[in-house]
Amino acid sequence: VRLVESGGGSVQAGESLTLSCAVSELLNSFNNIGWFRQTPGNQRDFVAQIDSSSREVYADSVKGRFTVSRTLGFRTVFLTMSDLKAEDTAVYYCRARRGPGIYWGQGTQVTVSS
Repeated sequence: VRLVESGGGSVQAGESLTLSCAVSELLNSFNNIGWFRQTPGNQRDFVAQIDSSSREVYADSVKGRFTVSRTLGFRTVFLTMSDLKAEDTAVYYCRARRGPGIYWGQGTQVTVSS
């Protein structure tokens, strides 16, 4: 299983950014696909996920600002981030879960300047 994130970059506070996660296998073969983020010296934190029934779950810190979505045909999961804040600065990782198997992408940097 291969996951490749893209779309990271540097933005100003209040702006928007959309991350993409290209998955090498059918999205519905996974229990869920989600986004996590990590800052230096800290653990990787949950951000959002979408499951095989298209149910969405969000961390409280991003609820109402971030949206997770997917396109089955293109095997891609998106994270649309709006009203970005300096505290959203992190490396964002895509993670897929299928049964006991957990798969990670390489991460993409998001930097928000205030």
